[in-house]
Amino acid sequence: MRAPDRVCVIGLGHVGLPTAVALAGAGVAVSGMDIEPTVVARIGRGESPLAEPELGPMVRAAVAAGRLTAGAAATPADAYIIAVPTPAKDGGQADLSHVRSAVDTVAPYLASGAIVILESTVPPGTTRRVSEWLQESRGDLVLPHRSEDGRAPDVYVAHCPERVLPGRIMAEIAANDRIVGGLTRHCAERAAGVYRLFCRGDIVTTDAASAEMAKLVENASRDVNIAFANEMALICERLGVDVRHVIRLANRHPRVTVLSPGPGVGGHCVAVDPWFLVEAAPDLARITRLAREINDARPAQVAERVIAAAAGVPAPRIALLGLAFKADVGDLRGSPAVEIARRVAAALPDAAIDAVEPHVDALPRHLAALGNVRLAGHAAGAKTEDITDAITEAIAAADVVALLVDHDRFRPIDRRRLAGKIVIDTRGLWSPEPQASRTQPRRARS
Repeated sequence: MRAPDRVCVIGLGHVGLPTAVALAGAGVAVSGMDIEPTVVARIGRGESPLAEPELGPMVRAAVAAGRLTAGAAATPADAYIIAVPTPAKDGGQADLSHVRSAVDTVAPYLASGAIVILESTVPPGTTRRVSEWLQESRGDLVLPHRSEDGRAPDVYVAHCPERVLPGRIMAEIAANDRIVGGLTRHCAERAAGVYRLFCRGDIVTTDAASAEMAKLVENASRDVNIAFANEMALICERLGVDVRHVIRLANRHPRVTVLSPGPGVGGHCVAVDPWFLVEAAPDLARITRLAREINDARPAQVAERVIAAAAGVPAPRIALLGLAFKADVGDLRGSPAVEIARRVAAALPDAAIDAVEPHVDALPRHLAALGNVRLAGHAAGAKTEDITDAITEAIAAADVVALLVDHDRFRPIDRRRLAGKIVIDTRGLWSPEPQASRTQPRRARS
């Protein structure tokens, strides 16, 4: 079975671009398509539009070698990888419009033997719908949902969900195991051949629906575990008990691992994907739905604590430490910290709010538009002492200090600088360690 010589990647975002670069590094000719002109232009110049470690030099090398190109249209290829967003609508249902658009873009270029791989996280049954959509446009080809008697179709369709952690994408895209689910056995085998070009982890083949479910189960299980910790935080707060101390005690049990609570769940995966399970079986996914509701409510609860703390201070100054959705990255997608900042700024128009986020160089536009939030600190790559100075200045000027993200940059903060401040620590970074406790709860990487 010959590996593809040419691959076209549809969507050059946090999944598509690293995948394209990994394939190019394996010697494949890769063309990328994106609807955002600035993304296409930057890649064309050998620049990465994403602040992801190791990705920039790899983009530059792939473009310089002529193995990676980017454009606004698809190109003829042996294999097509669809890596477009699948956001949740207001009711939690998956918005598959980007997937449908990508399918329509790819369909005219398909030839017999082509492989179409869906990497976007989707509800169960979507990969079959991709095959059906392709069939609508290409009646001259036999798609796998119509192939009979175990015979190979003309076009192979499969689902291979991504499993990478922002901040470690380029390492994990090669090292992590991959699940490849085909609409038929032939589809799974042909799609697996694409990932064998660059993946050192195990490649497990299965059916498409199982692969779709596996990704949703992975992220929903994390969401449920985080929701339990957040619920315990609410109960302990009411009872006047230190939740982190309680978790440390509970985790001394050899078969118990409770995560640490936080201000909510963000990003494009854990905060979204469980809703696709709810959509698939709304009468059965009761724990999944409740976990989403608990975690979705956290930013508003934390914002109310900050607002209440500042309410008695005339013209208060507030330092919000962190805006990213997780520690040590500059990714603001779905960040609970951003939502907390928005709520606080909107409720306290007379407050001066310093948002300290060392990993970005600009506020989200909707935050900047409120007028009372400014970004303290510097762009990514600034000298440590400059960032440290910005953190120190923001804390010194603040009446209220809220730690929203446990960036490593915040760990060396001298706690004596917090004296006289109202401090809200949502991550337990400054939580005192009792003498008798020897274990720490695992940090929830949402």
